[in-house]
Amino acid sequence: MKKYSIMKSVNIHPKKGKRTILEMIQILNRHGYCTLGEAFNRLDFSSAIQDIRRFNYVVKLLQLIAKSQLTSLSGVAQKNYFSILDKIVQKVLSDHQNPRLIKELLQDLSSTLRILIRGVGKSVLVGNINIWICRLETILTWQQQLQNLQMTKQVNNGLTLSDLPLHMLNNILYRFSDGWDIITLGQVTPTLYMLSEDRQLWKKLCQYHFAEKQFCRHLIISEKGHIEWKLMYFALQKYYPTKEQYGDTLHFCRHCSILFWKDSGHPCTATDPDSCFMPVSPQHFIDLFKF
Repeated sequence: MKKYSIMKSVNIHPKKGKRTILEMIQILNRHGYCTLGEAFNRLDFSSAIQDIRRFNYVVKLLQLIAKSQLTSLSGVAQKNYFSILDKIVQKVLSDHQNPRLIKELLQDLSSTLRILIRGVGKSVLVGNINIWICRLETILTWQQQLQNLQMTKQVNNGLTLSDLPLHMLNNILYRFSDGWDIITLGQVTPTLYMLSEDRQLWKKLCQYHFAEKQFCRHLIISEKGHIEWKLMYFALQKYYPTKEQYGDTLHFCRHCSILFWKDSGHPCTATDPDSCFMPVSPQHFIDLFKF
């Protein structure tokens, strides 16, 4: 089966974006993707979370739903949503990977649910209110479990991170695209902390995620006259979206009119298959079910 490289950032032209999405909606409806619930089943997100390349994509998708789409979920879609969420939480509690991402997802979900439950009658929640209260209690339990999560230290006599030369450690830090990941790694050893505070590292991160004109609007200068790139990164993050990176993403084939995971390949019958494939970001996926 043909394999494909990691995708670049999704970019749909603003003037053509809405038309493209509407065309996709019409096609997908003919192929059985009428609701989020049906899409969850057809694309098997429950299995996707077991693939580390797809994990972040699914988590981001659930987070976007938590922020804006909860009230539009059917009973079946709700069941699928919380079933996938349960599997994600249990996976994190088991393998201790990506706890910060899940904490952010649960925080957004609990905040949304509190507002909806308090405003019941004013908002539309599909299903019995007691079911939603139970779900909120479950989310609070998950949050406590993740809060108490202890990273276990595996003892072995092999090479450790501290044994790597400085240039390799620095190279690792430069490959992160998230500032919080850099800070977290910097807490491991004094050497990593020193490398994680490098101004050039944070400058590169700002340049990767944000435009130069955005820097000018939010410049933070130190007493010595230097630009505080680390502070700039977190300040800019509050105002502008950062670029999203995923190991594997959903793609849409214009020729065959289907959604598929890019790294799984797709046996397209077109003469030039690559020209028919369009990346679908989590936000664009949500947009397919808003119209």
